[in-house]
Amino acid sequence: MKHDVESRDDLEKLVRTFYDKVRKDEEIGPIFNSIITDWEPHLQKITDFWEQHVFGVQKYKGNPIEAHNKVDAETNHNVTAHNFGTWLFYWMQTLDELFEGSNKEVLKFKARKMQTVFFVNMVQARSKKV
Repeated sequence: MKHDVESRDDLEKLVRTFYDKVRKDEEIGPIFNSIITDWEPHLQKITDFWEQHVFGVQKYKGNPIEAHNKVDAETNHNVTAHNFGTWLFYWMQTLDELFEGSNKEVLKFKARKMQTVFFVNMVQARSKKV
């Protein structure tokens, strides 16, 4: 039986299940697998990120916009809107498979918003470097 996202353990289950899918994807898997060499710290950091955005726990340290811009630079500025769409597809699919409730919807809403902000910022950063 499904329940809402209620704890860090739930978020960790979401993040691990999601990245299992992403890492196997033919389109975006190579991007993630070439950049992330030690997955466990990354999974914990992403769980911290979502724990902050859903539950207000202030563990996350980092700048996600800067991190995405760095990935874009390391891939020769080949990250596309379609890549972000594929990422969002897996995020939504994983949430729907595992959970139900208002926090699930918050996680969907925030992911949609972040997808747009991160990609727009990435494109802007490209034009500043030309």
